[in-house]
Amino acid sequence: MNNKPTPFLYIALPVIDEGEFLPGILGCMLRQDYNKFRVFICVNQPDEWWEIPVKKHICEANVETLRTLEKFRGIDLTMIDRCTPGNGWKGKKHGVGWARKTVMDAISKVAEAKDIIVSLDADTTFLENYFSSLAENFSSHPDAVAIAVPYFHQLVEDEAANRAMLRYEIYMRYYSLNLWRIGSPYSFMALGSAMAFPVWAYRAVGGMTPKMSGEDFYFLQKLRKYGKMLFSNPEKVYPAARFSDRVYFGTGPAMIKGEQGDWTSYPVYSFHYFDEIRMTTDLFREFFRKTKTTPVVSFLRQLLKEEDPFQLLRDNFKDPATFTRACHEKFDGLRILQYLKYRQNNESKADEEHLLEFLSRFYPDECKAIIPDTAKFSFATSTLHELDLVRIFLMKKEEEYQANSIPSLPGQPLP
Repeated sequence: MNNKPTPFLYIALPVIDEGEFLPGILGCMLRQDYNKFRVFICVNQPDEWWEIPVKKHICEANVETLRTLEKFRGIDLTMIDRCTPGNGWKGKKHGVGWARKTVMDAISKVAEAKDIIVSLDADTTFLENYFSSLAENFSSHPDAVAIAVPYFHQLVEDEAANRAMLRYEIYMRYYSLNLWRIGSPYSFMALGSAMAFPVWAYRAVGGMTPKMSGEDFYFLQKLRKYGKMLFSNPEKVYPAARFSDRVYFGTGPAMIKGEQGDWTSYPVYSFHYFDEIRMTTDLFREFFRKTKTTPVVSFLRQLLKEEDPFQLLRDNFKDPATFTRACHEKFDGLRILQYLKYRQNNESKADEEHLLEFLSRFYPDECKAIIPDTAKFSFATSTLHELDLVRIFLMKKEEEYQANSIPSLPGQPLP
């Protein structure tokens, strides 16, 4: 590795009823060409599930998983038992957010500051040089607070699952691609199975905030505000496409709702809404003197109940550069999503129309190649091959932005 430091990796893996997938991810770990790693696994579920007949089989499966892992050889494994009777989650403290926090906090207690935490999910696979690619990436960028790892969902045998997954991944890539297009600092897509960060950065931001789901989004957003984030990596992760209700939003729930015909939580927003965002963020430096009225500013006034959403920042930050960064921290990834949902409320066009308008406007030649007959394009009836072509095209365009990304917030000097 060109005599660069080779960091030690700690793999953080939450597990709940994953007997089907564990052999795959453990096999991926066994095949790694980088052996400086240790795996922490939190097998978990609410303790009360032991008393709920329809949930008890998950508890029993988790106990069996613990037994299997205790006998597993070839990988340095540390198990955290949050599943056997009396050890499961109590009250509202449960879910994947608590599992990730528990396993990452356990790692933080034993790891050195320079070590790396690699977040994974049990249904995810990767090639034999994934760990070495992360180690090399962090060795080359020792000041980076995180890598938002590229991802690519695997197709499965179930056509309905593939269709739902492709629709959801197109939504994710369209969303992040438009954020890249307008120069947003929050253009990453947060997946719990696709992020890595040094222990010092985990400690610096106060660790992970436990949430029922969406914890990966909020955590990466904290890291993004703290320092330099990387958006590309030589190797991807490959999450599975599967219907799952173990979290409240994300790929699994989106696929379940989508298969039932409900994509209202994951619409393809008009690209004009992203342009409205850029119209405001481009003015942040001018807001140092006076806030101008824009659609976003009007929305923030209504949402935050503040006559001037940027006045307090103007009072506290005395130069344009730090003020601009503070504006980006206030109008962050969550506020961007809230604005888009607000604008979507009165939207009458179909998702397909918004996607085709975007492709025709910014990639007219490529659009004709991947969707020859735009009049017949439909998420519901187009072939899986046609949907996959769109997905792959968006991924490649996203990767072009990622490869040329500036990893710091506007107003933050590059190290």
